[in-house]
Amino acid sequence: MRWRVSVYMRRIAYCSPINPVPSGISDYSEELLPYLSQYAEITVYHDSSSAPSNRQLMHHMPVRPLNQLIGDHHRHAYDTVIYHMGNSAAHSEIYSVAQQLPGVVVLHDLVLHHFMLQYYANIIKDLGAYHQLVTQHYGQAGAAVAARMMRGIFDDAVFGMPLCQPVLAHATAVISHSHYVADAVQRIAPHLPIHVVPMGVPILPMRDVTALRHQLGFGDDAFIMASFGHVNPYKRTDQILRTLRTLRRAGVNAHHIIVGSISPNVPHQRMIMRTNTQDAVHITGYVAADVFNAYVDVADVCINLRHPTAGETSASLLRLLAAGKPTFITASGSFLEIPRDVAVHVPLDAHEVDFLAAALFLCYQHREFAAQVGDNARAFVQAQHTLPQSAAAYMQVLATLHGWEPPTPILPVGWDVHPASDAPLPQLAPQRITPTTRAPLPLAHQPPALSGAGARIQAVAEQLFRKQ
Repeated sequence: MRWRVSVYMRRIAYCSPINPVPSGISDYSEELLPYLSQYAEITVYHDSSSAPSNRQLMHHMPVRPLNQLIGDHHRHAYDTVIYHMGNSAAHSEIYSVAQQLPGVVVLHDLVLHHFMLQYYANIIKDLGAYHQLVTQHYGQAGAAVAARMMRGIFDDAVFGMPLCQPVLAHATAVISHSHYVADAVQRIAPHLPIHVVPMGVPILPMRDVTALRHQLGFGDDAFIMASFGHVNPYKRTDQILRTLRTLRRAGVNAHHIIVGSISPNVPHQRMIMRTNTQDAVHITGYVAADVFNAYVDVADVCINLRHPTAGETSASLLRLLAAGKPTFITASGSFLEIPRDVAVHVPLDAHEVDFLAAALFLCYQHREFAAQVGDNARAFVQAQHTLPQSAAAYMQVLATLHGWEPPTPILPVGWDVHPASDAPLPQLAPQRITPTTRAPLPLAHQPPALSGAGARIQAVAEQLFRKQ
């Protein structure tokens, strides 16, 4: 067990999904907690229906089921309670407890409409109450959307009806990871204190993955694109596969790895068949963090598109940037807060696929250009999104909210989340790889088959490259 000091430390109840709950917030919290534990005595509260799997976490701090929180708090009150809320069923019990014991809400997604639908359907088992709630906040337009959602017709209009009001109503304050969400919360609940804290991610060492690429069956000429995280209908999968087809038709031995689970609402097999990319798409399903990191290392470029947006700050995106990967993001929502020299902003217009193909082709032809974007990305995360910076910002916000003394780290970092190791990379199951038979052609002689707008974008990108 970790050692104690005689200095008084604030007591915090920290409520979050943790592994094995398959949520990006599980990994996020388990990486942040060792740094928060420098400042406070933290008890972690998790979903009562699952047994925690992180032995390091359980060794260094108390870990208790959420159904014990209210009783624990009544016996020995915490100085504050933190609730992590996201737009997935993993937060059902957190939401239930937060309705009874108000606390500081870390709002990972502005839009909680999908969460509320499943909560009323599966936990409350009263879809009529869900319909009434949506109607209460959004009138007859909301009632019509709710009726469609209840029939399983997922309507994009819900992104304009975030339905986060029930969460905000029982929050004492809100912490957001983006100004986009903070501004929206300010409009919805102007009375509520709202603070922006940068999301922190680990900065892992760069490593040579040549052997791993060969283990997976990729040749030296392969250009590997990768997407990470659960694939829902808003991750622009169709646009990515159409871009993949364009690159392969241009003679690029391009492959796309999807690292994550796929929603049943995404007709990915039909998309793959329609674009004739069966031999170039590789789907891993949900993977553990070390395997996730290995696939990040394998990728030449990463793609993190999403629209409409739930206002989320993507931890998976920040991990890609921290790894020094040239990454493509949709130019909307909170992603606009990422500088344009740190990630490639893909426009949401009729030229989206053309732009994506042109910019990817540029990264393929000019690796120095791609490397510069990746270097900018890694430097950006090191400057603004490290775990120590994030933990210190959390504690400063809590001190401001509660009138505590200025936060000072009292203990060393609780434990090393990613210890240095000479162990080999995780053994990944080889994917079925069928290289193209056409050799890539020089850009000057044979550009991809793009529209006129796309060709113009490519010409501009070429000019940018020459200026580096």
